[in-house]
Parts: sequence; C-alpha cells; structure tokens
Amino acid sequence: MVNRRQGFGEKLDGAQDIADVFELVKASVNSCTGMGRAGLMLGLANLGGGLDGFVGAFYPVATNIIVLNSLPLARVKQTEPDLFKPYVFHVLLHEYLHSLGITDEAATRSMVLQISRETFGPDHLATDLARNLMKYIQKLVYPVYGWKPSEEYSIDLVKGFDRSSTTPYIW
Repeated sequence: MVNRRQGFGEKLDGAQDIADVFELVKASVNSCTGMGRAGLMLGLANLGGGLDGFVGAFYPVATNIIVLNSLPLARVKQTEPDLFKPYVFHVLLHEYLHSLGITDEAATRSMVLQISRETFGPDHLATDLARNLMKYIQKLVYPVYGWKPSEEYSIDLVKGFDRSSTTPYIW
C-alpha cells in the first residue's frame, strides 16, 4: 500500500491540469472499489459562494456532466496554490462517486475519506480535506457577502476531460 500511496501522490503533484487530476480520481476509485464509468464532461461555472457557504461542484443525477465552481478554484490559486490539486481531487472524487450512483451525501463523504486515505495515506492534504473541509474554507471562498449570480449564466466545458474514455478517431 505504501508504494501505491507514493505513486498516487507523485501523480497528483505531476498533474498538469484538471483533466489529469480526474484521470487520477478515476484510477483511485477503480483501485479502491472496482467501480468506474466513462463519458463524463466537466463544466466550469461561477456558482458564487462566501464564508456563509458555497457549492464546490455538482453532478445533475442521470447526466454526463460535472459542474465545478470556478470561484473557489480562482481563490485557492491566490491564497494557497499547493492546495489547488488536492482540492480539485477532493471535489471531483465526490462528484464522480455521485455519477457512479452513490447519491447519499453522508455515504459519499465517507467514501471520499476512505478512498483518499487509501490512495494517499492519512497525512496527505487531499485526505485532510476529506476529513475536514471547513478547516480550509477561508482559503476557498472570498470574504465577500452578498454575491449574486450574473444575469448571464454559462458553463464552460473543459476540453480533454475524461480523455482515457475517448478515442482519437471520429466515427
């Protein structure tokens, strides 16, 4: 298990983008549970948020898209860049488990902690996020109250997401 933990940690550190982190999420879920699925898309959207709460991402049940809140991503890049990849891993893992049919929030959170611990060990930042996300809240949200969504709401799709499930050929 130690070798796997070191390997996953090195792969997370070496991830070049969100799509690379997602490939690691899929590999860790498959390694820990034997479950997996293909054909997901990722959208980025400003879903707002403040110290009183925020949505990190969501998966609309029975779809093939995960929507990631772009606001905490921007904030964590500003406040603590070393938190970016573990945070993205954490949020994508949570939503990926939802896409696998695990819709109960308590069960999902428990599985995220279990998979993070098995993947990275008990002392990794991704595991600590799974154990207590609130500990990091000030690094994830802007200290501004009263955010309101703009009248123009858009979701920007991430190119190359879930690339291990696609073929380079066009049919």
